[in-house]
Amino acid sequence: MTCARLAAVRSPPPMSPRIAFGGFLHETNTFAPSKAGLDAFVQGGGWPSLARGEAVYEAVHNVNVGASGFVETARGLGWEMVPTLWCAASPSAHVKAEAFETLLSALVEAITAALPLDGVYLDLHGAMVAEGFPDGEGETLRRVRAAIGPDVPLVASLDLHGNVTQLMVDSADALVAYRTYPHVDMALTGSRATTYLARLIGTARRDAKAFRQIPYLIPIAWQATAMEPCATIYAELAALECESVPTLSFLPGFPAADFADCGPTVVAYGATQGDADRAADTVAARVLASEAAFNGKVFAPDDGVLAAMALAQGATKPIVISDTQDNPGAGGDSDTMGMARALVRNGAQRAAIGLIVDPEVARQAHEAGVGATIRAALGAKSGIPGDVPLEAEFVVEQLSDGRFVAPGPFFGGSRMNLGACAALRIGGVRLVVASRKAQMADQAMYRQVGIEPTEQAITQNRYSCEGRTPRKASLANMNGRRYSDPPSSSGIQSRSAATSASSEPMNRSSGSSGIAMRCADSRKRRAFSCGRNSAVPPSLRR
Repeated sequence: MTCARLAAVRSPPPMSPRIAFGGFLHETNTFAPSKAGLDAFVQGGGWPSLARGEAVYEAVHNVNVGASGFVETARGLGWEMVPTLWCAASPSAHVKAEAFETLLSALVEAITAALPLDGVYLDLHGAMVAEGFPDGEGETLRRVRAAIGPDVPLVASLDLHGNVTQLMVDSADALVAYRTYPHVDMALTGSRATTYLARLIGTARRDAKAFRQIPYLIPIAWQATAMEPCATIYAELAALECESVPTLSFLPGFPAADFADCGPTVVAYGATQGDADRAADTVAARVLASEAAFNGKVFAPDDGVLAAMALAQGATKPIVISDTQDNPGAGGDSDTMGMARALVRNGAQRAAIGLIVDPEVARQAHEAGVGATIRAALGAKSGIPGDVPLEAEFVVEQLSDGRFVAPGPFFGGSRMNLGACAALRIGGVRLVVASRKAQMADQAMYRQVGIEPTEQAITQNRYSCEGRTPRKASLANMNGRRYSDPPSSSGIQSRSAATSASSEPMNRSSGSSGIAMRCADSRKRRAFSCGRNSAVPPSLRR
């Protein structure tokens, strides 16, 4: 008895699990005009700038990214964390080869230097296409797995728009994806991935995997999770999770990342192979049955503007025209002028547009000063065929250095730096002109140049479903099955997608009294069109 007591007293306390974490995020639109170099990750494009080592903590603190959720949850579990590297860039065309090799090598070297480890968490996107590596995340996970060996648990969180590949599934012990679009649950997903990683620490236990690829493409404008069919798909998916199916993901994918494995996927993990297969097959069957519901209608720019103007006459909230075709959050350069011309041409009043990225005109406005009238050729600098600058006289109403905090549920407190910005006015239309691009996903992006978006009759945003952003998902009060509150906006939403034009509104969103419209600008390539991708060569999927 005495010996046993002494042995117990002298035993060293259990060591805290030692977990390395990092992030490397990019959403690649292979049709876009501009590629991402190292400078794009240093700048961040609305997300935290490139950070290494201990600086990662400050970079992701209280920001809506997966790594933030990891840090909060890992601290609660008492883990020893080893920060490595975290970076993200605004979506664009391919990640340049030099940037990909530089950043991925730095990430892998930092993880290798931290060995031995009890686990690794990675904050990834899932739709990165790099020069030389069309499956950017597959290569990332492959190299990390090679560095840590087969036995160290490796879990990654992914964007809902990720294009999952077999290499990604094989290299990671689990892939855990967002469940909201707009993405208000990025930090929450990092927490969910961390909770799953905790199951694997200190044990050889690994769940069975099931992976299903869906043979059609879903336009991002129809992937909003507050609308059907995604609302039902995600509700049913959450209900399938249980002890024998601890994590299950449906990723609608990012159709503009044009490579062989582009498209929607389902990834399931189960106590047995049968458990994983049944869960994956159930969700995949629901997605396959929903194909027609994802194939929506669109408006031409003038039709959409006229409809918005008519609706605005009796509306108590702004009518939102969501310009998907030039969404910088999907790789656009945010400088096409088709929708701006339509608003001006049709005499829209109390209308605001954000963002138009044109550093030359922003600099011209700053040189002229507030109150000046300038003649400028605005926008259309990215070279989209058929698009030309809007040449006109503009009144300079407000100026800004472009530095502010975006407190809304999407960016979640991210510190923004859009460079020199200006509010310009032409007739009844105000335009936010910025020097750097970021998706128009926070009202602060209007307010930083003195435009109050809630007081406008019409706002035209370079985003896909910003007009119906749910309130932020909370790590503290989520119950595991409900990932967003109902949309709080009852405004009307119009989206611009590069597909055929139509004048019919799409189905109403649950929880909102507004209708949704989509506008088409034929100058943009058809990167977001819906159609089956099986037996279709990647080069022809346009």
